Amino acid sequence: MRPQFSEPEEGMMGEINMVPFIDIMLVLLIVFIITVPVMKHAINVQLPRATADKEIAEPQTVRLAVAADGGYFLGGEAVEDEQIIERLKAEAAREPQPDLHISGDRDVRYERVAQAMSAAQQAGLTRIGFVTDPEGVPEALAPTPAQQ
Repeated sequence: MRPQFSEPEEGMMGEINMVPFIDIMLVLLIVFIITVPVMKHAINVQLPRATADKEIAEPQTVRLAVAADGGYFLGGEAVEDEQIIERLKAEAAREPQPDLHISGDRDVRYERVAQAMSAAQQAGLTRIGFVTDPEGVPEALAPTPAQQ
């Protein structure tokens, strides 16, 4: 009979076997030693040089003034009702498209300003703004010092 509590047999170990881990580490080391020099052989490419300065194209502004009697002034020049759409189409074709600033006299009927907005839309202008003047006289219609 064998004793119930005996010494462990010689075939069993109580420690982790490190040999397989060391073998795997050596294989990975060899793989990295071989592949790193291959990755450093690169093709030289001549890339274009770019400047950090951005070219900023400021859009011009076109001023459309509506006088008290309903007349239109585009850039300080009187324009007939029939010509306003054609003149605005010419402005809309410019690159970059200019901003349209509409200013109206205090005494002008709103209908004339609405017609100016409609003409700008038909001409293809997309950036429309309104200019207000606390004194009521549009800047484009105000007399210049030479006219006073």
